[in-house]
Amino acid sequence: MSLRIPDFDASGGCYFERVPEKLVLEGYRRWMAGFETGSVAPWELTFALYTELLGGVEGRRALGELSHYVRTLRQCAACPLRSFPFGAHHICRDECMTLGLIAAIQHNDDGAARACLGAMACAPLHGPIGEAAASFADILAGFQQYLLPIPQGAIEDVLSRAAPRATVH
Repeated sequence: MSLRIPDFDASGGCYFERVPEKLVLEGYRRWMAGFETGSVAPWELTFALYTELLGGVEGRRALGELSHYVRTLRQCAACPLRSFPFGAHHICRDECMTLGLIAAIQHNDDGAARACLGAMACAPLHGPIGEAAASFADILAGFQQYLLPIPQGAIEDVLSRAAPRATVH
């Protein structure tokens, strides 16, 4: 996979406002909100975001992969998933793991991907989550939407600071 990441000036803009990160983070938050509330309104907002940022055809294709990823993650996650309301300018552990996993796949960082998967699910369920995440990461890459890399050390730092979670499976 050839990688072309546009120059990013951290002092000139918010990381979460970059299109690739917005597609992953806001897409995850909105799709999760649909499951949590039982309302289609957050899913309609996700559709509007994806088609606005990617166009109609590409937005629908990427949304299909996001939906598959979130559904798979919800079925396989070691604990109930958490997310902030969409539009929030902070990030929780589960959101960080999603961003980290998609970025790791796009940048062929197996160590960071394993760290994220290990925090999300027990080992026998890494396969389905990894496959769904890879499909999502690949479709975004196909539309030239590459997340900035998140080093494995940063993922491990987030995990070391996060409150311990009880496993519910």
